Amino acid sequence: MNRELKADVVIIGGGVGGCAAALASAKMGLKVIMTEETHWIGGQLTSQAVPPDEHKWIEQFGCTRSFRQFRNGVRSYYRDYFPLTAEARAVVNLNPGNGGVSRLCAEPRAMLAVLEQMLAPYVNSGKLTILTRHRITAAETDGDKIRAVKVKHLDLGHKHTLTAPYFLDATECGDVLPLAKVEYVTGAESRKDTGEPSAPEVANPKDIQAFTVCFAMDYFEGENHVIDKPKDYNFWRNYKADFWPDKQLSWISPNPVTLEPAEDTLFPGTDKYPLFNYRRVIDKANFMPGTFPSDISLVNWPQNDYWLGNIYDVPEAEAKKNLEQAKQLSYSLLYWLQTEAPRPDGKAGYPGLRLRPDVVGTEDGMAQAPYIRESRRIKAEFTVKEQHVSTAIRGDKGAEVFPDSVGIGAYRIDLHPSMTGRNYLDVSSLPFQIPLGSLIPVRVNNLLPACKNLGTTHITNGCYRLHPVEWNIGEAAGFLAGYCVQNGYQPREVHADKTKLEGLQNILSWNGVELAWPTITPL
Repeated sequence: MNRELKADVVIIGGGVGGCAAALASAKMGLKVIMTEETHWIGGQLTSQAVPPDEHKWIEQFGCTRSFRQFRNGVRSYYRDYFPLTAEARAVVNLNPGNGGVSRLCAEPRAMLAVLEQMLAPYVNSGKLTILTRHRITAAETDGDKIRAVKVKHLDLGHKHTLTAPYFLDATECGDVLPLAKVEYVTGAESRKDTGEPSAPEVANPKDIQAFTVCFAMDYFEGENHVIDKPKDYNFWRNYKADFWPDKQLSWISPNPVTLEPAEDTLFPGTDKYPLFNYRRVIDKANFMPGTFPSDISLVNWPQNDYWLGNIYDVPEAEAKKNLEQAKQLSYSLLYWLQTEAPRPDGKAGYPGLRLRPDVVGTEDGMAQAPYIRESRRIKAEFTVKEQHVSTAIRGDKGAEVFPDSVGIGAYRIDLHPSMTGRNYLDVSSLPFQIPLGSLIPVRVNNLLPACKNLGTTHITNGCYRLHPVEWNIGEAAGFLAGYCVQNGYQPREVHADKTKLEGLQNILSWNGVELAWPTITPL
């Protein structure tokens, strides 16, 4: 079967940015088609099993109204449908998991439910069509314009040709870009090219951050839930990177800022950081006794960052091999935790750790998709560089002010180890704006980035890649596409014309997109 489907906007990728883009375009009355490779929309929040990384002001300001609606919706979901304790119910800013990484650590399925609720009015009215388990296979172009994209159902083999005036690339790796011959970059630019103090002397397109295959687990002391020994366990048990202070399967990893060795542990009770609590998504103490027999934690640690190879811009066989090896690393980490991990009581291993496939919606227990930190990035009319957001460079002046702002974000420049053997890079940054110019490709007229694939550098990707920022990028792209469809504009016209730009910014502001920060301190 090969059908042609038409819309006003086609969004390839149903992750955080894709969902925000779909919501924005549908609000403007457009007919929208959104595709997603996995069974779940939501990307980092759901299929990748990564609770939101957020800045410290998130409960007061610093995100869009719809992202706040999402966050409030997750809390309401637990209040409405779960037997919370009286103490937990009284907490205004409920954190279901009380995880250390975020003020809102919750199960992937809860976040999925809320996203589906937010999109339901547009799905039910026929304005939004969501095609899960569909992957882009090709793009048809005519000069500086994309005419159509082809997608294929990964299970049934059905094929669709999708046509629209505008296409948004909200895939985790920027998958539309090479197929549509959109100019893009990968990896690290050189210091000579960007002037960034933290950039390497020589550009390296393969200097891309590690990705991670996450998983969920709970714990029952005295029980035995040890998995079968992973086939690559012996390799990972003995593996040590040259830049790493110890074997990767150990409690020792570098401090991201100083790179000095730091020691963690699994559970509270010592002076070391308890990793189980880091991305804990269920704290059973928040619920009436018997609701959850154990806390539940998502595992996205230094110990299962995979940096031995990439899954895009490499041959398909190599990509499959690297994804499988990354899964083997995560299985090996779990097996090491269950059987050999040193314990404070002098014993070895926690056999009571139990893999939870149901939490991530898979049979093998691993997340449906890998957590991707760094995507292909468009060559944009404007590229955000370190000198625009660095605390050391900008100081008391604050981040660069962009008159074409379409949103805001805040996070440290946080780069994980790379596939070329570079260790962590962690640099203080200032709360920043998202310039419209970073969403405009240098040539193609009807393609917009809606994920981590906007005009940043390898360095600034480190602070533009987190959940609230990706949501804002997608939402801005969705409103921009709607604005252009309704008025017959092209995105670069909006960027170049002050009156048209102000019209877009008025729409964004009316819909709760914050365009500037109050005066606050650096991260």
